[in-house]
Amino acid sequence: MAYKLLYTKTAVKDIQKLDSIAKKRIKKKLEELSKDPKGLSKKLINSSIGTYRYRVGNYRIVFDIDKQNIVILRVGHRREIYRK
Repeated sequence: MAYKLLYTKTAVKDIQKLDSIAKKRIKKKLEELSKDPKGLSKKLINSSIGTYRYRVGNYRIVFDIDKQNIVILRVGHRREIYRK
């Protein structure tokens, strides 16, 4: 059973800033993530920005799981994603 992907406004803006290669890669990985989010991701220690993270090369996808939905909170480079 696949989860439904939902995006916050911030996540949409984050994705729009990325180059086309990174966008394609992240899109492909999000489809994989929707099948098994807890198995593929890691739980964040500091949950102020989100509950889980998923690694796509040098990029990170920060998300929460709400029933059958995966709520994408942030998408960004690993150097910048955890900064406030």
